[in-house]
Amino acid sequence: MNKNIRLAKKEDIIYLNNLLYQVEAIHHNVRPDLFKEGKKKYTDDELVKIIENINTPIFVYERNNQVIGYAFCIVLNNIESSVLQNIKTLYIDDLCVDKEYRRKHIGKELVEFVFDYAKSINCYNITLNVWVDNKEALSFYRKIGLHEQKIGMEKIL
Repeated sequence: MNKNIRLAKKEDIIYLNNLLYQVEAIHHNVRPDLFKEGKKKYTDDELVKIIENINTPIFVYERNNQVIGYAFCIVLNNIESSVLQNIKTLYIDDLCVDKEYRRKHIGKELVEFVFDYAKSINCYNITLNVWVDNKEALSFYRKIGLHEQKIGMEKIL
């Protein structure tokens, strides 16, 4: 296992917030019609609940006592589905590396850590969503072995 990666703690929220704002800025730049400027995905109270929940692990990448990346994950089960197989999935809800540290393989290390974690808890697969217009993220995910599972489509009216 990677010694720079660990589970998030409440004390990390200040760093998580910084990274959440960075992700939102990317999303706003890609789709300003959908994403508000200067907002973040989770409140501090929501972050505390996520950190405390075993089924929503946040893995953080730490360097020099500072969190410079994260992977928000959600463990999902299709137990209640009448049409889907009963499988366990690890969904990557959000992934970010601080803009100052991008292109230094930290994102790859985080995702590989998540892959190993998913295997250790007997997940069938790993899923995530990526905006098609976020070309860098789409390219990154393809390079590390993910491929399209389904495609969401829209028509703006």
